[in-house]
Amino acid sequence: MPIPDSTRQIIRERAGFLCEYCHSSERLSASRFTIDHVIPASLGGSDDIDNLALACRRCNERRYNFVAGFDVETQQIVPVFNPRKQDWAEHFIWTAGGTVIKGVTPIGRATCDRFDLNDMRYPEGDSIRSTRQFWIQTGLHPPSLDPIET
Repeated sequence: MPIPDSTRQIIRERAGFLCEYCHSSERLSASRFTIDHVIPASLGGSDDIDNLALACRRCNERRYNFVAGFDVETQQIVPVFNPRKQDWAEHFIWTAGGTVIKGVTPIGRATCDRFDLNDMRYPEGDSIRSTRQFWIQTGLHPPSLDPIET
């Protein structure tokens, strides 16, 4: 069953118009963000608002139906970040002036890797890191409440 537009709007507003995974601003995107099922529908997740999150197309595609990832530091399989149950700032920090998301917990690191949040396999000039440099110039990135490495 499609998610009603009124529910989509509630989710967008609840997220502050940010992708709840990479904290990109929907206002800097040419298209509206998608609605992600935190517990994927393919795994039995519901359309209940408490199971829905705002996600940019990039994060939603990379997430697919994964609910766990590998933390290279602890060598453990851990759950990926759950925006309904966890606080972004406890698991992530912006580095490199706001162009790179660094996971600071096993969940954060596994999510960065699973979602490929920084395009680290691509040259910087051909990656999301380069795009974020333009966003910084708008003053809309990184989000003002996000922790930034000093």
